[in-house]
Amino acid sequence: MKWSTLKMDGAELFKHADDVERLLLTCMELMESRNHIMETILRFSALLLVASVCCIPFAEARGRTLVEHSPALGVTYGQVADNLPPPSAVAQLVQSTRISKVKLYGAVPAILKAFANTGIGMVVGIANDQIAALNQLSVAQDWVKNNVVPFVPATNIIAISVGNEVLYSGDKALISQLLPALQNLHTALAGLSLDRRIKVSTPHSMAILSTSAPPSAGRFGEDYMAITKPLLDFLHQTGAPFMVNPYPFFAYKSDPTDSTLAYALFQSKTGTTDANTGLHYTNMFDAQIDAVYSAMKAVGYTDVDVVVAETGWPSQGDPSEAGVSMQNAIAYNGNLIKHVTSMTGTPLRPNKTIETYIFALFNENLKGGPTSERNFGLFKADMSMAYDVGLRQSQSASPTPTTPSVGPVGPTPTSPSGGTVGPTPVPPTARPVTAPPTGRVWCVPTPGVDDKKLQTNLDYACGQGVDCRPIQPGGPCYAPNTVAAHAAYAMNAFYQTAGRNSWNCDFSHTATLTTVDPSMLLKSSLQFLLFYASKCLLL
Repeated sequence: MKWSTLKMDGAELFKHADDVERLLLTCMELMESRNHIMETILRFSALLLVASVCCIPFAEARGRTLVEHSPALGVTYGQVADNLPPPSAVAQLVQSTRISKVKLYGAVPAILKAFANTGIGMVVGIANDQIAALNQLSVAQDWVKNNVVPFVPATNIIAISVGNEVLYSGDKALISQLLPALQNLHTALAGLSLDRRIKVSTPHSMAILSTSAPPSAGRFGEDYMAITKPLLDFLHQTGAPFMVNPYPFFAYKSDPTDSTLAYALFQSKTGTTDANTGLHYTNMFDAQIDAVYSAMKAVGYTDVDVVVAETGWPSQGDPSEAGVSMQNAIAYNGNLIKHVTSMTGTPLRPNKTIETYIFALFNENLKGGPTSERNFGLFKADMSMAYDVGLRQSQSASPTPTTPSVGPVGPTPTSPSGGTVGPTPVPPTARPVTAPPTGRVWCVPTPGVDDKKLQTNLDYACGQGVDCRPIQPGGPCYAPNTVAAHAAYAMNAFYQTAGRNSWNCDFSHTATLTTVDPSMLLKSSLQFLLFYASKCLLL
């Protein structure tokens, strides 16, 4: 082997692992009586070489590889239409994009089967009118048995979304039934050891905030306090996210000014600064998310993640609909994708993944209401792009138009015709009326976590079906034989196989996500190792 031609990437080094080991042993034998410090350095570097260059990427490879899919980017898949392609074709379409997650508004067997073995994370929906029945544990157990069990693990179901904007509905009976339904579904999942893999939550309208500006002043309305606190406690206890439907489009409609439109489209040249925190906001999306975080903090919850269950911008609308245009849809969704996939987070939560589901995958021709309701789709029914925002895997989201359009563009579609939606109930998807990197991500232990907690993480991950044979004696990742090294392998392997959601890398707040390839962190150490290994041959 010629050291001068040895590549520094993990795959090539793995091929030469035996040569490296033999060379190191020879070096240590030659230097044993001369330099104990050098021996220690070489041994330590060898351990780092095997564990950090080979094993963490190896753990990723044993899980679900998303290549160019972004772990934060999802899309909603509604079916209020009579002209949509078959689910099998839709599954192929999604796989050809950077989308890694799909949110349904029902539990459609044909769709869940079509997405089997794709690795795409699936959020299964439950309609508002099904919530009351789920207040009985037996009904919840039957629902899980019929709508989840037949499809996992082939289909990567990651969450159950219960209802849509229930709190904002004002239906007191329905609101009182929401939390028991969530609890029963979680209990049903726990009884099948699926509760760590599949989370249960419910999407909310931004209208449940009484104050959202500035973001630090975000607060839940007094009318919702009785339910938000116990709901947040449930989410905290189960590790589930708080789902919200932020729509800068609707905020702009209530304040149709040029400055508001630019702020909503991620095109503001000045932005705004929160006087309470000094944080600067360049777009409305971040401000809305941070207002939700502030509202949760105000009632004592700082460790519940926010997931954007819906957001989007229509490409066509009625003449009276302010801000509806193809140009603005391209600007909003294009800049949103660029922002979400950058994993820069928000000013209040920098570098925090914002799992976001864009509304919607297709235009839905049977939806009621204004024309815009039928034109939120990223794709047309024939699976051609409604407009290009860099969703294809070979593309990246590029800068979007700098001059927003204030009026609708394109002809108004004809009135919807009658038809059936399908066998599975699909709830309405009304929004509130108020105001790209490659996606390769690793789950690593948070610096400073003690071995006791890491051992707990190790035991849990291996107990959940992660293949931990590589870190057993004789396995390729056994060395270094430390709790920290073994836990790092198991935690990352669990994250890669459990859905690649932010909550899959929580481990009671002892882990964090990183976009920096762990193997690259050791590049300088590898150069150090090779330098001394080559010098050793001259002794």
